[in-house]
Amino acid sequence: MNRSNKSRNIAIVGCGPAGLSTAIALYQSGHEVTLFERFEAPQPVGSGLMLQPTGLAVLSWLGLQKQVELLGQRIDGMLGKIANSDKVVLDIKYSTLPGELYGVAIHRASLFHVLYEAVLARNIKIHTGWEICSLKYHANSVSLIDVSQRETSLRFDLVVDASGCQSKLLSVVKPVNKVSLEYGALWGTVKLDDHGFNRSLLEQRYRAASVMAGVLPCGHLPGENCSLATFFWSIKSSDYAGTVDRGIEPLKKNILQVWPEVEPLIEQIADFSQLAHAQYSHHTMHTPYSDRIVFVGDTAHATSPQLGQGANMALLDARALAAALAAAPAGSDFPDTALKDYARMRRTHVRLFQTASLGLTPLYQSDSKLLPWFRDTFFQPVSKIPVAARLMTSLGAGLLMQPVRSIEKYEHDKGF
Repeated sequence: MNRSNKSRNIAIVGCGPAGLSTAIALYQSGHEVTLFERFEAPQPVGSGLMLQPTGLAVLSWLGLQKQVELLGQRIDGMLGKIANSDKVVLDIKYSTLPGELYGVAIHRASLFHVLYEAVLARNIKIHTGWEICSLKYHANSVSLIDVSQRETSLRFDLVVDASGCQSKLLSVVKPVNKVSLEYGALWGTVKLDDHGFNRSLLEQRYRAASVMAGVLPCGHLPGENCSLATFFWSIKSSDYAGTVDRGIEPLKKNILQVWPEVEPLIEQIADFSQLAHAQYSHHTMHTPYSDRIVFVGDTAHATSPQLGQGANMALLDARALAAALAAAPAGSDFPDTALKDYARMRRTHVRLFQTASLGLTPLYQSDSKLLPWFRDTFFQPVSKIPVAARLMTSLGAGLLMQPVRSIEKYEHDKGF
């Protein structure tokens, strides 16, 4: 690849979806990119996730949408019902919006495979076994320090922190106000087969707000043909240890009381080693950058997955950062103007969805009695109003404020 005089030497910390997609986006924009990963081998963590039209648009820009869709499962809507009832309280259909929009559910291992293979194909350097915890500043560059106090021999113009909400590099900026959320979830991957579930729907069941179960068809793993689904079950973080102590069978019994139709799925779960416990927290960085460091993905903005926007936000961050760096002038004033533009491009969309997610979470995961009553009473009739249905779908699809269009407008205004 030909490097312009705007080419920068950039370190990216973290090999999750945020780090890998940012590496590809910045490489594609002409920069020298080096990835640092704390594990000895990069690997996916977690179960299935939803790629919304926003995330798919970024993957298309990266040239990776086709590969992702081959492994994932097209999702046309989200359907939520009260447990042991046919009463619908969440009914989102992408078809309510103009254009042929849809989501793609995919196992994290499959998304990781596509992104990681793309990184390898571009010969982007990866250094494993480096748990970066601090930076060392030099005259016009920065080096990285890991937890064993090793320092990188390479120096970089910019560091991108994509290491997640537990990042040790957050200490280089002013403290982030993290809120630990009371509820998390148990996540497991099961074989979907032909058990009567609509493969184009994310389905959920609720009992008040203290119980939420979901089934997300999520395609298949690379090299395999078996259709998979992600099953999730909300749980208070404070209850997790006691749940494990009581054993898997009481948990499965509780699940079946809420949603008997999932029996063929959960009978595949023999013990807790097949379930990942996710504890959720919420924070939104007011300024997602500092001197020669910028934050993307969950490092910059973490929340519960109630709106399913995590991976999509990270992909949007990657494209916005690439656009901002492409527009930055060559010279010593880098990276100030670029990082300000990146933050400005993402600010409104990030804050809107972070606020919406934090506000909606208690309707689905809390001990409140009033909020789920409000949800169960009003959501269904309101969703039948066309304007409200489009608004709810736009929120679920991540399309409010048109984040992709705002990045494209920035690129147009900057002349590229």
